[in-house]
Amino acid sequence: MSMFWSNAKRLREYPTAMIGLTIIIALAVMSIVTLVVIPYGEAVRLWRGGAAVWSDSPKNAWPLWYDWLKREKMPRTIVVDSRDPAVEKVVEATGRDTVDVTMDLEFDYPYDGFPPELTLFLTSTYRERRPHVSLKWITPDGREIRVASLTPTRSDSYRFTQDRTLQRRLGRGRVEELLFAVPEREPLVALNGPYTLHVEGLLFEEDATLDAKLVVYGVVHGLAGTDHLRRDLLIALLWGTPVAMAFGLLAAAGTTLTTMCIAATAVWFGGLVDATAQRIVGVVMVLPVLPILIMIGTFYSRSIWVMLGTVILLSIFGASILSYRAIFMQVRTLPYVEAAQAYGASNPRIVFRYLVPRVLPMIVPNLVILVPGFVFLEAALAVLGLGDPVLPTWGKVIQNANVEGALFKGYYYWILQPAALLMLAGFAFAMVGFALDRVFNPRLREL
Repeated sequence: MSMFWSNAKRLREYPTAMIGLTIIIALAVMSIVTLVVIPYGEAVRLWRGGAAVWSDSPKNAWPLWYDWLKREKMPRTIVVDSRDPAVEKVVEATGRDTVDVTMDLEFDYPYDGFPPELTLFLTSTYRERRPHVSLKWITPDGREIRVASLTPTRSDSYRFTQDRTLQRRLGRGRVEELLFAVPEREPLVALNGPYTLHVEGLLFEEDATLDAKLVVYGVVHGLAGTDHLRRDLLIALLWGTPVAMAFGLLAAAGTTLTTMCIAATAVWFGGLVDATAQRIVGVVMVLPVLPILIMIGTFYSRSIWVMLGTVILLSIFGASILSYRAIFMQVRTLPYVEAAQAYGASNPRIVFRYLVPRVLPMIVPNLVILVPGFVFLEAALAVLGLGDPVLPTWGKVIQNANVEGALFKGYYYWILQPAALLMLAGFAFAMVGFALDRVFNPRLREL
């Protein structure tokens, strides 16, 4: 073991290994922080919560960092809620059973472009009679535009773009552009300054209530952008890190250690045990791993743990067992192994105390190099639609982007971000693995 640590310290002589190790540590820290800050249940709720969770987020919005690359100031999402103490809301009883509610949803618009969507969410409580609501749009230059009159339900929304009457009143063009544009100017240019949506509500029951929330959707949103369902991709990118790390490390460690123990046991007992192990290896080597995983995901379960167990089971009798067998054939003849057998050491003690530890340092580089392959395998299963149906992962983000035609629509961030993380993890483990191979393999030290 002391030799192992002394060799491991030689990694400092390889700059690429230190870079790769730094990236791996960063990914590990990110995984731990993600699991603490966003627990499993919360991650599933955020990713699968639907409109109840993501109603305030825009569709297919670029990440905020994209705005830094553009000369103009791109619109960001603005939310104004009447339940906010800063919003002016006046409630006044005007009769025995009637109540007037007046709200001014004010906000400043400093951006160069136009919002892609504009939606008002109305929440009311009543027993029988629905409230009546009138909307008026006030621009920075003092223009007042009558928007609509509504009788909303208890939970309702008004989407400006879908109002054909408002569209005809404003003229040709998108409603969002015409509401924010400088009047009588071509091409359309956004008018910056304070805007107000004046909401007047008439309630017909004494204990009825009315609240409004205006969402001016942006073109950029969040650190990773959003997808077609308004979900923040940062959730999937963060949670994809522990999933990828756990799948890759557990599969590589489980496969390597189990294969090594089987090879050591077969070599030590020899005879029928060794012959049986070699026959099983011959059968497993011709089995197609990916089609088997596809079949299991299609007909049985797409759980990541089922896939992980299947991968380990199909890999422990792979071609690497023959390499370990060749190494153990040499170790078996060493004097200290014969001495242990002479003083009566049991077979399990000889296998796990004398044979396995002898070659353990040699398999460390191979174990590290195997991790990226399993990480890519998990992502490939998700891209094929066979990923875990609950967990948000890097592969699932790529699969969703592929289904929605992200590249054809110009949403490059949707694919590039998870792909970059996959490549970063692969390069990190590969750089560390190749350096470890040079450290622990005497034949490569002088190269």
